[in-house]
Amino acid sequence: MAANRPSEATAHWWRDAAIYQIYVRSFADGDGDGTGDLAGVRAKLPYLVELGVDALWFTPWYLSPLADGGYDVADYRTIDPAFGTLAEAEKLIAEARELGIRTIIDIVPNHVSDQHAWFRAALEAGSGSPERDLFHFRKGRGANGEIPPNDWVSEFGGTPWTRLEDGEWYLHLFATQQPDLNWAHPAVRQEHEDVLRFWFERGVAGVRIDSAALLAKDPALPDFVIGTDPHPFVDRDELHDIYRSWRAIADEYGGVFVGEVWLPDTERFARYLRPDELHTAFNFNFLACPWEAGLLRTAIDDTLAEHASVGAPATWVLCNHDVTRTVTRYGRAETGFDFAAKTFGTPTDLALGTRRARAAALLSLALPGAAYLYQGEELGLPEADIPLDRIQDPMHFRKNGTDPGRDGCRVPLPWAAGEPYAGFGATTDPWLPQPDGWSGYAADVQNTDPDSMLGLYREALRLRRAEPGFGTGGEPGIQRLTWLDAAPGVLAFARTDGLLCVVNLAADAAALPPHSALLLASGPLDETGRLPQDTAVWLRA
Repeated sequence: MAANRPSEATAHWWRDAAIYQIYVRSFADGDGDGTGDLAGVRAKLPYLVELGVDALWFTPWYLSPLADGGYDVADYRTIDPAFGTLAEAEKLIAEARELGIRTIIDIVPNHVSDQHAWFRAALEAGSGSPERDLFHFRKGRGANGEIPPNDWVSEFGGTPWTRLEDGEWYLHLFATQQPDLNWAHPAVRQEHEDVLRFWFERGVAGVRIDSAALLAKDPALPDFVIGTDPHPFVDRDELHDIYRSWRAIADEYGGVFVGEVWLPDTERFARYLRPDELHTAFNFNFLACPWEAGLLRTAIDDTLAEHASVGAPATWVLCNHDVTRTVTRYGRAETGFDFAAKTFGTPTDLALGTRRARAAALLSLALPGAAYLYQGEELGLPEADIPLDRIQDPMHFRKNGTDPGRDGCRVPLPWAAGEPYAGFGATTDPWLPQPDGWSGYAADVQNTDPDSMLGLYREALRLRRAEPGFGTGGEPGIQRLTWLDAAPGVLAFARTDGLLCVVNLAADAAALPPHSALLLASGPLDETGRLPQDTAVWLRA
């Protein structure tokens, strides 16, 4: 039975929504044990309402050994006890919806935890068993099977194969504790369709799909040859049939999908957004783009063009739980993002990064489509340096300690400057340490300061919701952005209803176009009324 189907008037809410990402472990601690939980989220719902977001995207809250921050799922129908209970999740979904905020959950279809019942059964059943057919088990190469079955490289570095005592190897594109599922097996497809229905029945409005382009593998599991088409495990054509079947389920409930699809080929990326597949996908080209006017304009143009070809809305995001925080990244000599380039000790100018992050906030929120905001970005949090003995991210260990990992953007949030652990709620040391000075970013410190990062985001989100010209009007395929003539290094564009956005990335201050009102600025204008470097404004023509 379909449940919570939206009315026609709200059916396209996702096309221009502001969606806030919650990494539950680090958002707020309701029971004081050092780990964020659903009780903490429920207590902060008034804050999220005041911030002005339309939906919450929760990273995995399911039962998990947390070998990879919850992306190693042991049971999709159970909330991890560290976070709460299923009844509490249902209550949170309902309470948020009563406040006008929808819920998007995460699903991780490429793999499960090695503690999942299916994988435990596969280990017990042994070689050649039907239980092992749900995964990718293979004999090794070499005289004694001591060489992995192929030469693939894990997304976390190293070989994606682990050998068992019985001599067989199993595939895991990520950590050893995350065995890949065999999506050619009908039981795998059926289970995930059942999981989707389980959560749609509980009132979720949408589902974010982790590693959406990696599920299907060449059944021969061949060695990887550069330039081979199709790729043996990325963006295979079989995926589209999977997502068409998922879309039919979502349509029963009025639900939506957002895919994590990392693909350089814009035409192939757009295929996932055809009308009978995913509703939206994350825009990583914009996220990873350096702070350079020409490159940003190209990223915006390419994004709008590829989405227009299939009538889908774009998404805009500056940071997430895997990516170096915006304030830190924009304060470095290399302002783009690349996993391969992450190293310890990279010099950072936080004042410069903060100024640019404020301007980038207005740029991204003025673009047509949906906007995603990672928790703590509205507080201007920088990337934290985690002591070596406290790092938990498997990416750090899989790369032999050369990569600082992703824990630096996952540090527990500061809520109240005068309270222990900056008001995170813990009565004991949080799961990740907060750096010195963290309380200076606390929400209560910024709450009454209209010039704070929190004040900027609140006002931007208020205007974005209040001004029809910033939306898409719920009309499929309508992007509504017109570039204006501007000096080199300046991005200037018009939306509808006379709304303008100007961002100056040039060294010299820039003159503003004719306008009747200045709606919002990321920083002060100079004494002549010109727009300084690394500053953005919203204007009314």
